[in-house]
Order: sequence, then structure tokens, then C-alpha cells
Amino acid sequence: MKKLLIGTAAVALGLSLAAPAKAEGVKLDVAGHFKGYAVWNDQDQGNLAAGQDVRELDILRETEIHFTGETTLDNGLTVGAHVETDLENGNAGTFQTDESYAYFSGAWGRVNFGEEDGAAYLLQVAAPSADSNVDGIRSYVDGVNTTAQNILGTTDLEVDYDQEVSAKDSKVTYITPVFSGFQAGLSYTPEIDGVVQDTDGPSIDGNTGDDYGDVIDLAVRYEGMFEEVGFAFGFGYTTADLEANPSTATLDDREAWNAGLDLDFGPIGAGVVYKEDDFGDNSAAGFDDEEIWVLGVDYTTGPYKLGASYLNADNFGGVADDEVERYAAGVTYTYGPGMTFRGSLNFLETDDGGSTDDADATTLLLGTQINF
Repeated sequence: MKKLLIGTAAVALGLSLAAPAKAEGVKLDVAGHFKGYAVWNDQDQGNLAAGQDVRELDILRETEIHFTGETTLDNGLTVGAHVETDLENGNAGTFQTDESYAYFSGAWGRVNFGEEDGAAYLLQVAAPSADSNVDGIRSYVDGVNTTAQNILGTTDLEVDYDQEVSAKDSKVTYITPVFSGFQAGLSYTPEIDGVVQDTDGPSIDGNTGDDYGDVIDLAVRYEGMFEEVGFAFGFGYTTADLEANPSTATLDDREAWNAGLDLDFGPIGAGVVYKEDDFGDNSAAGFDDEEIWVLGVDYTTGPYKLGASYLNADNFGGVADDEVERYAAGVTYTYGPGMTFRGSLNFLETDDGGSTDDADATTLLLGTQINF
């Protein structure tokens, strides 16, 4: 599989480089976004220490700056490099690299090389949402303090459904062009979860316990129209090999997959997504496959989009009998190009295997997103 992916990318690049290549040079563009919210929160305090509680009123932010250098050669080959920096998410206002990769594209498709999401995420179909920053395929703003929510323990887990086993670790990805609405993708990631070497030589297999390597992402997506109904269907699969020296003999190779369907009936949208991840478990006591269902609907009228969603996660994070349910409803108003006001009401309910550690949270988020 590794040889197939690398060989496919090499052939595609070779076809484009066969003709003389001239260009004026790479031009740099700067873009990004600011996402800022005021949040009202009413949640059970969970496992916080005595005297501590979660703030009822707070301000949340998520800001990124993107740098893209790109040029198109006379032979049709587009060459570029893309870097994303994250200024929030616990980074104390400092620049932290979120993505960094080169890309090559043409009539034959596209190759990404570097730190970027894999094909299973890039082609994943999302369900409609109340606010895509809060209850979308990937959560960027969370009105609940998840470290205080009992079922999530002391780990800051995101309640979303993106398939990111290979995360944004260094990889090579090939994505086909769109043929009559059909598109496919394939990614290879040498190493995840361990110490990844950027410039100081190859990583060491089994350097620490529970490392995964040789990660393969496969994905397909099809979009089209049937009479007056638009639709998008996607499927993604990921497999990761467990390296040497696992911390427990119950760990095994990891597999995850997702399937999603989104339908558009004029101004009305509806969608459903299913995702499953075994987290490398081989029937160890206390662990089980995580199963996530997401349902969403929305309605667009002029600059307004009203949306609602429901998420159910069984065995959340791979922990048997842990369940999370989230209900969300909200509205997005576009007040200018790349500028939106957003508001959503969310209810999160957790069930810690029938124990006394169940917890609920109700949040109201009002904010804006400015793309630049």
C-alpha cells in the first residue's frame, strides 16, 4: 500500500513535470479567521476540587493565521506551500504551527506532502449543524468545560466526529480530481502518537509504548443531484499498525471508519453520519468500540441559516458504557462577505455507565466569525 501511494504520486508529478515549466515565482497570500464567543454555562461541577467551579460567564476565542505561497507553471502544474498557525487553544497567545505542507495539483488530481489531515477527514461528509464551530464535524469552540465533566475525566476530549486517527502528523496524500461527482483519496502516515522527527533523521519504531505507525487513510465521496434533491455521500476507512512495546497486551492494531449522507431539498438540508473507532482495543476489560451517530437539519432564508443537531456517542473515547448525548439549536446570520454572527443553545448529557458520576451541561454561545 505504501509503495502504491508513493508510486501514484510520483507518476502524477512526473506527468506534469514532463513539459517545460516556467512561472513568475511563488506569490504569498495571508488569510485566516477570528472566532470569538461570549458563553453562558450551567453545568455539573464533576470532579473539580473543593472550592472550584466552572465560570457561568466567559469569553472564548479561536484565531488562526494562514500563509499560502502558490504559483502555476506553464505546463499546468500548480505548486504551493501552506502553513496554518494557531494563536489560542492554550497557546498563551503564541504562534503554534497547526499545519505545514506542500501541495502539487493539476488535471490529474492533488498531492499534499507534510503536516495535514488525511483523506478520511478531507473527504468526510458532515451533517448540518446549529453552529459549525460548536457542533460541526470538528469542534473549535466548546461551551462546556470537559475536564470538569465527570465522564470525560481529566482529559480534554472534544465532542465531535471528525475521523482524525492520523491527526495532522506528517503524511503524503493523493486526492483524485472529481469525475462525474466522484472523488477518492489515499493517505500514508509513517508515525503517529510518538516522537516524530522533522529534520533529525527517521523516527524509531516502538520508541515508546502504544505508538502507531504505517497509517493508511482511504476515502471516497460522491456528490450529485437526483431530480431536485442534491446529495453528498462519503465513506472513509483508517487502519494503523501497533508498533512494539505496547503498555498493555490488550492493545492491537487500530481501525476506524465513517459513512455520511447529506441531502438538500431547496433551502432545507438534512444529514446523518455514523463513525466507529476501536482505539486499538482487542476486547480488553473496560473498553469497547466507540460508536457515534449524528443527525442534523438546517433551513436557509436570505442571510439567515437556522440549524439543529443531535449527537449520540456510545463508549465515548473507547470506554465501555460511557455515553454522551448533545442537543443543539442555533442561527447563523451573514452580515458581510466572510462575516457571520452566530448563536446556539446546547444541552450535553453524560452517562458514566450507570454510576453516580452522570453530569449535564446547558450552554448559550453568542459570537462572530470573521474570515480574512
